[in-house]
Amino acid sequence: MGLTGTVLAVDAGNSKTDVAVLGAAGGVLATARGGGFRPPVVGVERALEALAEPVERALAEAGVSYVSHVSACLANADLPVEEEQLAAAVTARAWGASVEVRNDTFAILRAGVAEPRGVAVVCGAGINCVGMRPDGRTARFPALGRLSGDWGGGWGLAEEALWHAARAEDGRGGPTELSRTLPAHFGLPSTGALVESFHLGRLAPERRHELTPVLFSTAAGGDPVARSLVDRLAEEVTLMAKVALTRLDLLTEPTPVLLGGSVLAAAHPQLDQGIRSRLTAQAPLAEVQLVTAPPILGAALLGLDHLGATPEALERVRLTWEPSRT
Repeated sequence: MGLTGTVLAVDAGNSKTDVAVLGAAGGVLATARGGGFRPPVVGVERALEALAEPVERALAEAGVSYVSHVSACLANADLPVEEEQLAAAVTARAWGASVEVRNDTFAILRAGVAEPRGVAVVCGAGINCVGMRPDGRTARFPALGRLSGDWGGGWGLAEEALWHAARAEDGRGGPTELSRTLPAHFGLPSTGALVESFHLGRLAPERRHELTPVLFSTAAGGDPVARSLVDRLAEEVTLMAKVALTRLDLLTEPTPVLLGGSVLAAAHPQLDQGIRSRLTAQAPLAEVQLVTAPPILGAALLGLDHLGATPEALERVRLTWEPSRT
């Protein structure tokens, strides 16, 4: 059974997936949560099978088998061709009459703005930036890491910090407290021991992400090398935002610039202030703010935008995930 004027909203990240079924008036009919969405690791079909579990659970709870529109914001949909491929795969599941797939960064952007207009820079495990205008124009980057010219993200920062620590310890680089603080975090006596532990598998590869908070605490302690890496990230975030604003002709009017992802949402003073001061100088009309709303809200709002929902409906769904607005 289907209902007219319904939206299936999906926010699928690398580690978890949130799903919601909504009516056109903004009421949430059902929600569900599932695991991560990782097509590059498991393949598109297996990733869609994993996605189907929370989707079909939410549809069943809402009492529908399909909806008017599917708004899916998916991790690893980094290129337009990947969005097209994933949209075809989602369409084949027959969950909705129409399907739109976007990179998951668009969900964070839409969650933080009152209308589909603005720029978002997201720095978590990786780094990405997107922008949109109500007329449908968008700005984006491939966000494929160093292959596509990116610098930063939690994994990138961890790698840079360890690189500097290793060179400081063996004499190829200048001194830095990172050569002490990074191994100390794991209870190890030296950077050499830390490198060996990662290389030989004594420490799981995913634990490298723990190096990023250590980098920030070392920078807060005044270490010049650590501080230089934080400053470089501030410059990179500013540059991505400015380029997106320029592409969308938004430099000359007040425009929200949203900061999201675990690294930026932590609001480290040096990084946060560095981004704000640089944007003030380079894009004076940018309105910088941290995104605190969950990305599923953005996917839901994008779906309701597609249906031409009323402002009251948009506000109603926003209150579901941002009750503090009341």
